[in-house]
Amino acid sequence: MTVLAGALAILAALLFAIASVVQRGAAADVPDDEARGGRLLARLVRSPRWWAGTAGDTGGFLVQAAALGVGALLLVQPLLVTTVLFALPLEARLNGRRIGRAEVRWAVVLVAALALFVIVGEPTAGVDQAPFATWLPALVGLALVLVACIVLAGRRRGPRRAALLAVGTGLLYGLTAALTKSVVDLLGEGPVVLLTSWETWALVGAAVGGTLLQQAAFGAGPLAASLPAVTVGEPVVAAVLGVVVLGEQVRADGLEWGLIGVLVVLMVAATAALSRSSAATATPLREPVESAWN
Repeated sequence: MTVLAGALAILAALLFAIASVVQRGAAADVPDDEARGGRLLARLVRSPRWWAGTAGDTGGFLVQAAALGVGALLLVQPLLVTTVLFALPLEARLNGRRIGRAEVRWAVVLVAALALFVIVGEPTAGVDQAPFATWLPALVGLALVLVACIVLAGRRRGPRRAALLAVGTGLLYGLTAALTKSVVDLLGEGPVVLLTSWETWALVGAAVGGTLLQQAAFGAGPLAASLPAVTVGEPVVAAVLGVVVLGEQVRADGLEWGLIGVLVVLMVAATAALSRSSAATATPLREPVESAWN
């Protein structure tokens, strides 16, 4: 199951990467005078390329859900950061540039850290569903941090506002991933149980809220200020929820814990660096200076 979950997670990452690059390309086709708020969205929904990217996102989510159905959050979510690895050559080709040496170095670091984390840590699944009482403290904690991010963002402008909203986005996307694992398990219990479960509607709310908050973050400042926080925040929050709520574990003893800690730091640093690089090479239209959320 571990091999299957890992393979599905990497396939999902590939689909997410293709979707991201295609959607950015669609945004690049929008004239400057229409790249604002609702006018940008209205133009994008008429673009076949944008819908192709949306289809890729949908496919990626479905494959991610399948991966979570057979594997631990601690395994699947870290592997999903390989999205930035797949996006790197695709974006370079789209923008007609060569991949820099620094990007190659960070890519090697990320691949090596991920491989060692899986080998040394041997992430193991816990339970697929946890009682609401177990979820409650984590949900309250996430809600408090989310509210703080939104309130502080309302008092800031530019990159700081974008970064705060991006942190909130990462929280919601991480929660979405954790809830997806529970909802996938509910699929086998029939439509009535699925539609009356609190996890199902919490998943919908977290996914929609995360999407809206992400657009607000992208509209508040440079993409380089928001993309790293979203890319890093989602797997970190999902992994924490996997351990705290679903009882997932990393098998390690003694010095292995120190090595795992170093590997996690390297994964976060490499993902953030590659995300900044991706954002820096993105079309200016992905860095709106004015949006409906401001």
